[in-house]
Amino acid sequence: MSWEKVKLGDCCSKIGSGSTPKGGATVYISNGVTFIRSQNVHNLSFDYNGLTYITDQAAEKLKGVTVQPNDILINITGDSVARTCIVPLDVLPARVNQHVAIIRPKINILDARFLNYYLASPYMQSFMLGLSVGKGASRNAMTKDMIANYNIPCPPFDTQRRIADILSAYDDLIENNRKQIRLLEEAAQRLYKEWFVDLHFPGHEHSTIVDGVPEGWEKSRADTFFDITIGKTPPRAEQQWFTDGKKGMPWVSISDMGNTSTFIFDTSEGLTADAITKHNVKIVPTGTILLSFKLTVGRVSIAGEDMCTNEAIAHFRIMNPSIREYAYCYLKNYPYDTLGSTSSISKAINSKIVKAMPFMMPTHAIMDNFSRCCRPLLEQIKTKQQIILNLQQARDRLLPKLMSGEVEV
Repeated sequence: MSWEKVKLGDCCSKIGSGSTPKGGATVYISNGVTFIRSQNVHNLSFDYNGLTYITDQAAEKLKGVTVQPNDILINITGDSVARTCIVPLDVLPARVNQHVAIIRPKINILDARFLNYYLASPYMQSFMLGLSVGKGASRNAMTKDMIANYNIPCPPFDTQRRIADILSAYDDLIENNRKQIRLLEEAAQRLYKEWFVDLHFPGHEHSTIVDGVPEGWEKSRADTFFDITIGKTPPRAEQQWFTDGKKGMPWVSISDMGNTSTFIFDTSEGLTADAITKHNVKIVPTGTILLSFKLTVGRVSIAGEDMCTNEAIAHFRIMNPSIREYAYCYLKNYPYDTLGSTSSISKAINSKIVKAMPFMMPTHAIMDNFSRCCRPLLEQIKTKQQIILNLQQARDRLLPKLMSGEVEV
């Protein structure tokens, strides 16, 4: 089935990016009008992490980029260019910064959900990324005119809604699992804090504490307890070393860690077997804990399968499985700001600091007890993350068939 193609600009009442209030991050507050940045916009999902707010006065100066219900948000600069989602109602009222554009389709011409799915489809993502490369002075970028000139299929409005309903059913299930994962993660962290921050673990009432260290515990450098290695990036100019994330050995970036929950499975890029051999890239075994230590410091994930990482990520290889749950929670709660910075232009610590960071290890008995209590929570998270991956893959296989009219609705 062939559908009429239309210029996106002809079917929208608004296409435009926002701005950052004068003063930048200094005007951000803990509560107020939501200020959406590119880090919050992911393909078909909105990331609440790092969400910030601005005052009513700052928002008034940005009233021209007020976000409305059903608006599509699309990143237009940087490494996250082309990522797109519909704004959640619970973040309104909101404004966007200059790295995010608002696309507002005209009512009864383009269904917002249908358009969002089309923009997130593999074809359009590849098309938009191809157009955006090199359009900025030093980074990928899309312009308002480029977006307005996209050719978009425009089936009858009822057909658009039926297609969106089918795909939304998958996303509803995905979001339901994400909510459950958040609750399970909160439960794991709460358990850790009760045991090891408040020191309300079984048997604590009989222990002696000396200089903040309970009797029988050991405090030393992190590399005393873990085999800590660092990832690597083959020469970027030599594209033969890199593959799509679904091929080759998964290769984790800090961005990939930000796009996942407790465990990491999916990566945007992979490495070839030749790249791993020639450039001596460390393979991270399943269950290894990953820690980002450059630019975005303190992201923590558990490798869901064998993989490798770039040089901004440290690997805490777990030799004793009963340590994993404690080590994961310890690193999630660590005050990384106390480790200092080695960069004058960005937040970072180096591999030497990571290996030497103070680490407190409880007794084997306490560790085993905590593992038995916490492991079922993390296992449930891992199962639900795998369910989400299966749902996403099923949706993504169906999406282009629905969008092309190959599957009738």
